[in-house]
Amino acid sequence: MKKEMSYLDSVHRDGRIWGLIVCFIILLFPIAISIVFGALPKWGPFVEAVIATLPMYWAVGIIEVITYVPMLGAGGAYLSFVTGNISNLKLPCALDAMERAGVKSNSEEGEIISTISIAVSSIVTTLIIVVGVIFIVPLTPVLEHPILDAAFEQLLPALFGGLAVVFISKNAKLSVAPIILMLAAFIFSPLTKNDVGIMVPVGVVFTLIVARIMYKKGWLN
Repeated sequence: MKKEMSYLDSVHRDGRIWGLIVCFIILLFPIAISIVFGALPKWGPFVEAVIATLPMYWAVGIIEVITYVPMLGAGGAYLSFVTGNISNLKLPCALDAMERAGVKSNSEEGEIISTISIAVSSIVTTLIIVVGVIFIVPLTPVLEHPILDAAFEQLLPALFGGLAVVFISKNAKLSVAPIILMLAAFIFSPLTKNDVGIMVPVGVVFTLIVARIMYKKGWLN
């Protein structure tokens, strides 16, 4: 009698399949464009560019997997890495959903809540993009109005600021070190808001190290 596959086993199976499919599609698009328009790259400069940029992406990719998977769960991680925009959208959405449901990220309930919230977020994002594509032309003068520039620049800080209040209030002692790190990184270095995706995993790793040290010294409740 065939053994019934567990939920996590099915998640890993489907996640690997869809991950490979998406990887194939992503690589297929530039190849198809190059063939159709006869614009194949010169392989010498192409290899040089890959060698120069690939190590950074490998490092970020490894750090993101180690950082995000414990917070998102298996299903949420597979779905997030397929749909993208993790640090700006999927991660805050999953954390807020688990917070409101009162579940932990490393529990079975958290696994399900995280996956559902990221799936809903992906569907909503897709619908918003469809609406945006339809109305982009008539709405362009409104969206490009100078009055709205300041508001659009504060969308991401407002999103993370709302989440920060919740998590900082849980353990104010632990929040001091990462706050100082991020303030120093963005005030005294050339980092910009476009580097948030890189700094989120770095901040998480730094916080884990500091938390471990504080726990060993008995500074945490």
